[in-house]
Amino acid sequence: MNKFTTLVICASLAFAGQAHSRSFDDVVDSGELIVGVYRNFPPFSYQQDGQPKGVDIDVGQAIADEMGLKMQLHWVIPDENLDDDLRNNVWKGHYLDKDDENPLALKKLADVMMRIPYDREYAYRQDSQTGEMVNEQVVMFGPYQRESWRVAFDTEKLEAVKTMAVFQYHSIGVELDSLPDFYLSSAFAGRMRKNVHHYSTPLMAFEGMKSGEVKAVMAMRSEIDAMLFAENNPRYQVAENGFPSIGKQKWDVGMAVKSTYRQLGYAVEEVVDKMVRDGRMEAIFARYGITYELPALYQDVQ
Repeated sequence: MNKFTTLVICASLAFAGQAHSRSFDDVVDSGELIVGVYRNFPPFSYQQDGQPKGVDIDVGQAIADEMGLKMQLHWVIPDENLDDDLRNNVWKGHYLDKDDENPLALKKLADVMMRIPYDREYAYRQDSQTGEMVNEQVVMFGPYQRESWRVAFDTEKLEAVKTMAVFQYHSIGVELDSLPDFYLSSAFAGRMRKNVHHYSTPLMAFEGMKSGEVKAVMAMRSEIDAMLFAENNPRYQVAENGFPSIGKQKWDVGMAVKSTYRQLGYAVEEVVDKMVRDGRMEAIFARYGITYELPALYQDVQ
């Protein structure tokens, strides 16, 4: 075996063990857009009676339709942090995520991944050891929603929630290891900590409120809105309080593509921009009873 043949074989084996993003031309030629969405993440992306459902599913479908493509879903299982999620699903792939038809190859990556923070500081964050950009392999773009925090409470147990200080004396449910968990456990010098009840998901916390285990629930605004909308019971209401010392009160949500395929990002961004401006984006959120707030990019223009 000569050196040239050895190099070809080595290169082929290395190529077989990698997942590959697709260029804009590849996506168009295939006739389908692979949209990355988080698994079991209502109201954004989940399955109901075996069918995909949620805000991000509907937004992804609208983007694919506008581009004349068929949507194919790439279900994302969260890793330890967002950096890992982007690496595993947008630009490199996970070494355990193999293609069933070709065990040597990783599965396809998402062409575009939904529900990514549209945050300049995060996008250009540098590694403290090397000084290199942590997320240089991806481009974050296309803000389509502004998110925030919200509390829902049981009006038969609490007359009102005008300040978070009430939870020094009353119970509240949160998702374990979420920002609301950390916030409620540390704010007011930790005086609310004993009243914080932990659940695996916001929905389980809401069920805990319905069963009387807790008197209120704190989660993302979209999650609270969707649960109240589905419950459709005036007994459960949105609180009026703010969140002092929580840090970032609101943040914009966008998308991500691999940095070498910016043309695809531009095409998707054009569709998203049209949807935000013509009201289609707000209409999608309204289907799930979610308060829609324009991203900062659009608020600054108005």
